Amino acid sequence: MRVSWPRAARLLLAGTAATLALSGCTSDQPAQQESITVSAAASLHGAFEQIAKEFQAEHPEVKIAGINYDGSSSLATQIVEGAEVDVFASADEANMATVTEAGFGHEPVIFASNTLVIAVPKGNPANITALEDLADANTVLCASQVPCGNASAQLLENASVSVKPVSEEQNVSAVVQKVAAGEADAGLVYATDVQDDSQLAAIVPEGADEVVNSYPIATLTDQPGAQEFVDFVIGERGQAILTDYGFGSGAAQGNG
Repeated sequence: MRVSWPRAARLLLAGTAATLALSGCTSDQPAQQESITVSAAASLHGAFEQIAKEFQAEHPEVKIAGINYDGSSSLATQIVEGAEVDVFASADEANMATVTEAGFGHEPVIFASNTLVIAVPKGNPANITALEDLADANTVLCASQVPCGNASAQLLENASVSVKPVSEEQNVSAVVQKVAAGEADAGLVYATDVQDDSQLAAIVPEGADEVVNSYPIATLTDQPGAQEFVDFVIGERGQAILTDYGFGSGAAQGNG
């Protein structure tokens, strides 16, 4: 004998079946990506582009929405004034302290180091050989509030050399560009900035190994992806990439 189901019961069963079917279709869909932003010192550009590429391949659940490269002092000011940043990598500890002492971020970790060289155009047309030659040359430097500018001032003071620069730039990349374009005879930049630049040559000045910039990195939010990025930077692969780009080692331990 045929049983006739009430209309309400038939509709309920149909709805349940549709819900189960929809659930079955969506259960294998990947979770939504977490998005993070990074602010990094200009001198980290090449290394961090490689790090970001490999990090995202290893962590597809995290999307790096963007990396903002600039002088560390400019980045620190942006963060304190409210820029939304998940990770900050500075070229010195002073600008990191500006951020952390303002109540932003977690305990930083030193992950790399860098020293200065004299950058000259290929062929060295002004025949620069030492720091003393910069006093009479058209020299471009980083501004004093920028880590490379502070380090340059220390290096020159240690050598008792006085330089009146033709310009003072807000990040080391701008110094590199002016020297490469022939707009200056020389500039003081990081060793990493000259390593793979075909338009520049580097002269290691006396006393360069006594002026070392330590690079700290810190998470500024509680985003899990931010800590995963820091862990990658201070981990074995991140450190290998930084070494390939000419950076010295950092005290890569602890939490970001």
